[in-house]
Amino acid sequence: MPKASELGKGDVVAIDGEPHMLEDLRKSTPSARGAASIYHMRFRNLVTKNKVDHNVKGDEMYPPIDFEKRPVQFLFTDKGEFTFMDEEDFSQFVLLKEDIEEQESFLVEGMENINALISDGKVLAIELPPSVNLKITECDPSMKAASATARQKNAILETGLRILVPEYIESGEIVRVDTRTGKYMSRA
Repeated sequence: MPKASELGKGDVVAIDGEPHMLEDLRKSTPSARGAASIYHMRFRNLVTKNKVDHNVKGDEMYPPIDFEKRPVQFLFTDKGEFTFMDEEDFSQFVLLKEDIEEQESFLVEGMENINALISDGKVLAIELPPSVNLKITECDPSMKAASATARQKNAILETGLRILVPEYIESGEIVRVDTRTGKYMSRA
């Protein structure tokens, strides 16, 4: 059983016997001596889609949940429905926009390296790879005296995701984006 301090965004655990995915995690350390760090976690129930907040110490245990991971490919979206194909048996399934709203901005048609989390024969959620490569469709112009320093500018990716990129990056380039934080990592 994993401890709260060992959990990361996207991990799935059992809370009251139902599967919950960790969506947000913050850690706060009280200033008092000997005080334990507090983990502020937001889970989403994968069955009912309700959000659950937990504030616990790092040694709090969470029981794992039995589920199967299967590799899938994102095919296309149509009117708020996202169609995926199981890469093992080639069957297709649909998830609604509400089911994957946090992950929608990282999905590109034909994308692979995605896992479907399946329990009792039902797809509960998808798990994205740690990073994805996306094309910049629009970005702010560079300054004349641009350098490879830490200055950043706004960019819009092919999925509509808005991120900050280094000033030397141009429109049309492909960049690697962290799917857990939504931040620029590097050129692809």
